[in-house]
Amino acid sequence: MPEIIPTIIAKDFDEVKRKMILVEPFVKTVQLDVMDGIFVPNITWQNPEDLNDLQTNLELEVHLMVEKPQLVLNKWLVSPVKRIILHWEAMENIHAHELVPYQTSTGMGFPFVNLVDEVRKKGKQIGIALNPGKPIDVLEYFITEIDMVLLMSVEPGFGGQEFKKETLGRIAHLREKFPSVKIEVDGGINQNNIGDLVKAGADMLAVGTAIFDEADIKTAIENLKSIINEAAQE
Repeated sequence: MPEIIPTIIAKDFDEVKRKMILVEPFVKTVQLDVMDGIFVPNITWQNPEDLNDLQTNLELEVHLMVEKPQLVLNKWLVSPVKRIILHWEAMENIHAHELVPYQTSTGMGFPFVNLVDEVRKKGKQIGIALNPGKPIDVLEYFITEIDMVLLMSVEPGFGGQEFKKETLGRIAHLREKFPSVKIEVDGGINQNNIGDLVKAGADMLAVGTAIFDEADIKTAIENLKSIINEAAQE
């Protein structure tokens, strides 16, 4: 059954903890959105060391919306997060077929296969996020190396944006081209479109505003789950 993953955009760790407590009784996983103010204009909490003493039953995935994810990756590898999601757009100089470091216009590049090895050594999963305008075909070199793909259905950086309907076709294209890949969708998801996303082939639905802006979070999540269940049975 497709999974709801609440997305946490927070200015500080107190807000992270508060939002986790709100959803912990109702979901298995939360997504921590990390933004550096460079790759995207927004700035959020971004200190993985805060998680080391956290007491929670939730599984954690981190969505790194940062300019140079390879430079902060080590800090997240020693944190309790289960899954690390990196943006293709932040790694366009990291080529899956390269096995040794190579020179780029901005300095030394880091081959993606080596980066994946580092993640695997720590027992974590790795995913790639694609912005709305990025062609699905860019994943061809990477797809066998990763655990999942996150399709952005809004431009990254801020919550509350309107869902881009063309995402439905992108899910179908991704599912057709890479049938076994796990697909997560993130951005503008609510009760009006979550069923269509499930029918299109999404495995995980990252939901922010449609959960945290509701007065009754339990009911909001239950309603989303009900729509998912109905769509999955059609």
